[in-house]
Amino acid sequence: MTRTRQIPFVKVVGSGNDFILVDARGKNLRASIPSLAKTWCDRKRGVGADGLLWVAPSKKADARMRVFNPDGSEAAMCGNGLRCVAWYLNRYAGLKNHGNGKRPLRLETGVGILQAQVIKPENVRVHLSMPRNLRLGIHLTLRGVRYELHAVNTGVPHAVLPTRSLERIDLARLGPSIRSHRLFQPAGTNVDLLRIDGPHRAAIRTYERGVEAETLACGTGAVASVVIGAALGRLRPPVQVATASGESLTVGFEPTRKPWEGLYLEGPARILFQGILSL
Repeated sequence: MTRTRQIPFVKVVGSGNDFILVDARGKNLRASIPSLAKTWCDRKRGVGADGLLWVAPSKKADARMRVFNPDGSEAAMCGNGLRCVAWYLNRYAGLKNHGNGKRPLRLETGVGILQAQVIKPENVRVHLSMPRNLRLGIHLTLRGVRYELHAVNTGVPHAVLPTRSLERIDLARLGPSIRSHRLFQPAGTNVDLLRIDGPHRAAIRTYERGVEAETLACGTGAVASVVIGAALGRLRPPVQVATASGESLTVGFEPTRKPWEGLYLEGPARILFQGILSL
């Protein structure tokens, strides 16, 4: 008789990005996490999610976050996922005095140890690592149309396309072409459409690598878009970034001589429900 193993999970959402969160601390969970991500994130045959957040113990921080995409690939960083992990640990996992007030949460990620603060219930700010590989004025032609893009790595790579209208662009068609373009190989890139509505206001749509579809929000995409907008001289912190979910994220940094000093991402993070998954 085959024994079924049961794994508790929590469904979380940050500004429209939804995740399956598994708290693996103190548990002997021997499983192929990429395979679990493929199965559980399937929206027709599984729970359905933009990714799997695997919370593991850390020798260097309060906890370690690993992020797995629905295609099984592992991402180094996820801004909205990190905010969800921080809210979960603060509210439901015995770290209630961590993350608010004087004691920020320290979370180990694929890009290093990052700090998180609970600003108010269901609102979390995460302090991010410095953006890398900023490239402005990338030109490419797709299906006879010439585009000017900009690129930056905010924990994961993003290509940002400024536009006056988010709605007129067929992101489901354009996104895969840019995501896999030779200029962004071998890893590929996430793709963000950016509309600038003022020096402190912007709106985005994001095609996410690993999800291989547009998502309702993307934290690292919001940060990448603001970094690009600021580098072009069109955005100034803090910036309210409207997402496809209808919720906004705040991206800020210190406008000092050192670029992107104190870079942070802030927005809502919620626990939707809890359940049991079987192996």
